Amino acid sequence: MPSAGDTRTPERISEAGAPRGNPFGARFVAPLYLGASLNPVNSSIIATALVAIAAALHIPVGDTAILISSLYLTSALAQPAAGRLAEEFGPRRIFVAGITLVLVAGIVGSLAHSLTALIVARVLIGAGTSAGYPAAMLLIRRRAEQAGHAAPPREVLGGLSITGAATVAVGPAIGGLLIGGAGWRAAFWINIPVAAVALFLALAGIARDPDPVRFGSPRALASRIDLLGMLGFGGSLTALMIFLDALPRLDWPALAAALVLAAALAGWELRAAQPFLDVRLLVANGALTRTYLRNGLTLMGTYVILYGLTQWLEVARGLSAYQAGLMLMPMGVLTALAARVVSRRAAVRWPLIACAVLLLVGAMATLFVGSGTPIAAVICVTAVFGLTSGAGTVANQTVLYQEAPAAALGTASGLLRTFGYIGSIASAAITGTAFHRGVSDSGLHSIAWVLVAISALVLVMTVLDRQLARADLHHTDQPPAGARNPGPAPSTEPTRAEPTRTEIPRTELPRTESRSADMTTGTHTTPALDPARTALLLMDFQPVVLGAVPDPQGVLARAGEALAWARAHGAHVVFVRVALTDKDAAAVPAHNKTFSQAVAAGYLTDGTAATAVHESLKAEEDDLTVRKIRISAFASDTDLRAELRARNVDTLVLAGLSTSGVVLTTLRQAADEDYRLFLLADATADPDPEVHRVLMEKVFPHQAEIISTADLAALSTAAQ
Repeated sequence: MPSAGDTRTPERISEAGAPRGNPFGARFVAPLYLGASLNPVNSSIIATALVAIAAALHIPVGDTAILISSLYLTSALAQPAAGRLAEEFGPRRIFVAGITLVLVAGIVGSLAHSLTALIVARVLIGAGTSAGYPAAMLLIRRRAEQAGHAAPPREVLGGLSITGAATVAVGPAIGGLLIGGAGWRAAFWINIPVAAVALFLALAGIARDPDPVRFGSPRALASRIDLLGMLGFGGSLTALMIFLDALPRLDWPALAAALVLAAALAGWELRAAQPFLDVRLLVANGALTRTYLRNGLTLMGTYVILYGLTQWLEVARGLSAYQAGLMLMPMGVLTALAARVVSRRAAVRWPLIACAVLLLVGAMATLFVGSGTPIAAVICVTAVFGLTSGAGTVANQTVLYQEAPAAALGTASGLLRTFGYIGSIASAAITGTAFHRGVSDSGLHSIAWVLVAISALVLVMTVLDRQLARADLHHTDQPPAGARNPGPAPSTEPTRAEPTRTEIPRTELPRTESRSADMTTGTHTTPALDPARTALLLMDFQPVVLGAVPDPQGVLARAGEALAWARAHGAHVVFVRVALTDKDAAAVPAHNKTFSQAVAAGYLTDGTAATAVHESLKAEEDDLTVRKIRISAFASDTDLRAELRARNVDTLVLAGLSTSGVVLTTLRQAADEDYRLFLLADATADPDPEVHRVLMEKVFPHQAEIISTADLAALSTAAQ
């Protein structure tokens, strides 16, 4: 994932002006839905063709499993890579390039006469279809910003999930129909007309990327996209797939290679200026990481049934490919229905809990399925997994959109699919192990027991995830997705006349923020501020820090609003950044836990792009920029106290990253030195939302006024 301070944000690539009419009309969303469905339909449609391919090529059925794993491995690698490339070169370009590659793959597969050629076709399909989903997520976010929406309509993101989830489930039915009537090559040539239509719709309905392609030198390009990080990620994932594919035989060298490469990857990404896999973000943003794990485990359970039950129906029950696919049709229908219902809800916790419960119920029901089980009962079992797939896919995607940094949405979306494909690869290993000695009822029951364990783990993870409940509480208080930001509403509350204080309109602050109130009247009063005697401190808005907090682009945008206020009203501006020269680094003692680790990792080195103030916050000639060598803004290479006294400043407006770091230490020190303090709660963030909440609600109100950027104009006007 690129650091949140990456300059290739959706705002830079957005087109001038808002789209006319309905910004999310059919002309725009149709190619996105179709392109995003190409990967899941190719993932599932092959399930009913494996037996026919084996017979045509005169190879064992087990050998055709590589056609599944090759696409999954390619997709697992290509999904986040395509997202990163879309962030770098523009989502429309990558979307169109991916569909074109699918066209080529369809031709290669249709003409293939060997397993090797089919593997090549599947790899090309995996690479091409991987561009659809992450590029679509970026295009949707860009369109929402162009239209002035706080977020895209839920139905749009829901539609993206519905097409993906539904095509996974109906793929076997479609495949069975095509293969039963036109042979196994239909699983490949079907991509030709579908990709052609998607390409035409994309060229006609999606506006061009406004920014020109910027390649630069090969070395600079490799650094921007973190090519070494991509290669390391691919190597570790390939070794893991080899290990899983060898089960039940334990391939220890492959497992060791996977672990060594993963460790090397983590070490490299901690040092990369623009990491492909932002390890710090994954560690700091637990909600996002848990979403990846939950999605991967859920899809592992779904795919175990999709592939295991399909093979069992064809071999143990003697059904044709068409009949086996037809039996899974109710699963596909319920997947679409569940996805549509969940997409209309703002809450995600209860849908995710229901998803985990249904997964457990379906797993336990599979324990009682056998050769003598009525077909109607088998269909009912598959229907349970359809509900699970639909609800889980939409809810997890919603959490991803809420938690992922805006600048890294493409890569983050690709990683969501990557974890799903890792789960799919693992499901193929589970199925292969259970049916190692032949497809039988006992093998199906072995799969069911594994599925019981998976679903129980998903249920525990979901129930204990308190962030889901907090997110639901926060988002139920927000305007509906797709609504324009309304701005603060005028206050209708009575005011008290005080010579140095003013009533300000109540504005909607984030849930974790609080403000003081007058206990006699219940109205909120805040001291007015004089911009001429006020300094705005923008602290640690640097790529190295931005990547560790939730919603870095949102807090960065509000810092920009505060900066614009300071410019317009004549307030002083102070930029604070953390960076260490070689001399500073040498002076850090080993017992300083924070800075000794930073020195060892080398990520606070002065002069690097990671430690510069984010370029969206432009400094001017009269601004003061200080470089601090410890956590507090006062521990800097510039005498901040003397500079503030020289400018006759007695009031500080604070904004920064993180809440428990520079904001806490600077605010406490400034309070002890008797500055009047205002803290911009919506321009402040912390890697741990709970720590942020406690400080905002329990600690800071005793030293500072907790306000939002929207309050600044009213406060400065009252002082005039």
